[in-house]
Amino acid sequence: MAKSKELTVEERLRALYDLQLIDSRIDEIRNVRGELPLEVRDLEDEVAGLNIRLEKLVSNLEVINNDIISKKNQIEESKSLMKKYSEQQKNVRNNREFNSLTKEVEFQELEIELAEKHIKEFKAQIEQKKEVISETKERLKERENHLKHKKGELDAILAETEKEEQALIQKSQDYQEQIEERLVAAYNRIRKNVKNGLAVVPIERGASGGSFFTIPPQIQVEIAARKKVITDEHSGRILVDAQLAEEQKEKMEKLFAKFN
Repeated sequence: MAKSKELTVEERLRALYDLQLIDSRIDEIRNVRGELPLEVRDLEDEVAGLNIRLEKLVSNLEVINNDIISKKNQIEESKSLMKKYSEQQKNVRNNREFNSLTKEVEFQELEIELAEKHIKEFKAQIEQKKEVISETKERLKERENHLKHKKGELDAILAETEKEEQALIQKSQDYQEQIEERLVAAYNRIRKNVKNGLAVVPIERGASGGSFFTIPPQIQVEIAARKKVITDEHSGRILVDAQLAEEQKEKMEKLFAKFN
């Protein structure tokens, strides 16, 4: 809707209420999706985190296995040295050399004991890591299945409503272009400040829509005259009369029906 002429006050009020009905319909569509997009995003983050954790656990397992190999090599080296020192003891010339070689043999025995102790500890760590890896894999599988289910739900809702939402967003932009910037800015400001996003409301039972504060009769007459834009002094919402609201609702219901 291009701005082709200056709108009358009544035309502005109708355009504002049409804009409100369109934006409210967009809100409804998004409410149907609810928390699903956030749930999917959180699940995607959780799955990514579990995959990273699994990679680290497997990597740690490889490090521990390498440590075991290193300790086993150390044991073989110590055994080789013990054999070497034992052979040398057969050819010593005095007790001092014999005792020195004996100490070397004893040191290698201690090295073997320490390496075997470390291997035992490493094996215990491996069993623990394997258990954690198994639990993590189960958790990952469960979360991936849940993510797949939630993505399916979201995709189904998007497939059902995305076309309508995009068409309504374009309509909302068209109406905003039709209305003067000052009023659009006020409308958007009010929408942000009220809980239900209703910036333009009709008079219902003598009060503004969604409010319990009564509108004075004289103000109701002025609203029905459609000669100026009037706001509710309590909520700040733009007010329209019930008849105008009903007429615009019928018009918009026909528009919405085209998108379904």
